[in-house]
Amino acid sequence: MSFYNPPTLQQLAIKGLLRNEALVISSLDCIPIMLFPPLFEEAFKGRHTMILKAMVAAWPFPYLSVGVLMKTPEVETLQAVLDGIDMLLTQKARLRRQKLQVLDLRNVRQDFWDVWAGRENGAHAEDSGREKQVVKSLHTYALWQPLKLVTDLSLCFHLQEHQICLIQWAQQRRGSVHFCCVKMEISDFPVETIREVLDIFRPHYIEELEVFTRKVLSFLGHFAPFLSQMRNLRKFRLSLNDLVMDREALDKCLYKFLTQFSKLNCLQHLSLNGVYFSTDNMKQLCRCVKTPLESLSITQCPLSQSHFKQLSRCPKLYQLKQLDLSGILLFTSHPTGLQVLLENVADSLQTLELEHCSLEDSHLSVLLPALSQCSQLTRVNFCDNPFSRPVLKDLLQCMATLNQLAVELYPAPIECYDHLRNVLVDRFAQLCPELLDIIIAKRQPKKISFATTICLECRHRCVYDMKTILCQCWQ
Repeated sequence: MSFYNPPTLQQLAIKGLLRNEALVISSLDCIPIMLFPPLFEEAFKGRHTMILKAMVAAWPFPYLSVGVLMKTPEVETLQAVLDGIDMLLTQKARLRRQKLQVLDLRNVRQDFWDVWAGRENGAHAEDSGREKQVVKSLHTYALWQPLKLVTDLSLCFHLQEHQICLIQWAQQRRGSVHFCCVKMEISDFPVETIREVLDIFRPHYIEELEVFTRKVLSFLGHFAPFLSQMRNLRKFRLSLNDLVMDREALDKCLYKFLTQFSKLNCLQHLSLNGVYFSTDNMKQLCRCVKTPLESLSITQCPLSQSHFKQLSRCPKLYQLKQLDLSGILLFTSHPTGLQVLLENVADSLQTLELEHCSLEDSHLSVLLPALSQCSQLTRVNFCDNPFSRPVLKDLLQCMATLNQLAVELYPAPIECYDHLRNVLVDRFAQLCPELLDIIIAKRQPKKISFATTICLECRHRCVYDMKTILCQCWQ
């Protein structure tokens, strides 16, 4: 049975208004304030650019979130919004009544729009606490500042058409609009253009930064001064595809880059991928981190005993909640430094990623006492490490005492492979349930699995998670 859901009077009124563009524009001073958000939303969806332009100029609230409506950024609608800002800036009557003070181009959650359009029903109040707090701070700031434009920027390979539109417009209005980028992503982007962008969107306001580059030496050298200005940076991810042959030059460049970390007074989350550390550079990193980190990720690089020794002595890591060492090459036969680091973070650590980090039986035996102390762990990942069945049993007996664990990912024991590293399917199906019984004997696991290495033919794994799921080659 189908039910007819007739449109509301408000929806009918909005549709009627949008059919007469001139009437809408001429009547904006008479339209009830609370009709503005739904009317603007429908005008945006229908690409009524002249109405959008006029509504931005007449916006009766101090805050306007446009990014939530831009599912796919379009130059036409973006230009209409920017033209509305131009109208607003030239209106002599702007100071006589409260109008737009913050234009937000970020793609924040939909309830963000509802809150500031006056349609909040409380259903998402708890989930959107941080977002509303951000808007509140922007609003308070805007009361004594010029109009503020807030956005996120993804600078990947080259500028897209809508980005060119925004940046060209912004270059001409730096004196009348305050530009703020909260989250920035840079991927193999020309340093010269980055410099132009950061001349408009000042580095001081960036809170999240993700950088990937293949031109390591030239990029790090030119970007270091900008990093030192990012005093509000909370999250930083640096990924390097290191093709540099001159190791000495790279070490010196990286040393100077890491020195800038001493200026990052708000840093909480640090991720370094493919960054090859000398001993001196690891010392410099530990010395320059000034705030207690919540998460640390050092992946896809070799780490020696001296590296872990430095990390274990860094007091700013003692409150870690997340530690990711996936893909490291463990250049030590007795990882006491990693053992001490785990002991230091045992009271706070919640997530531990040790996937594909060349751990062997001898390494795991050293780490087990420290792992047993990590009582707050909710997620562990030991996949793609060559553990034998006896040592894997020891690990599971250790993990079975940790009652907070919600996600557990373990490797299949080496006894499940032949001498060519092919999976022995029958052996896999036999051993994994036996290993799972070790956990079940002490507690009921929430999400647990045992997995083989990735099959080179089909690029899938054989997985046991209460039932055996074979890769495509064995099905």
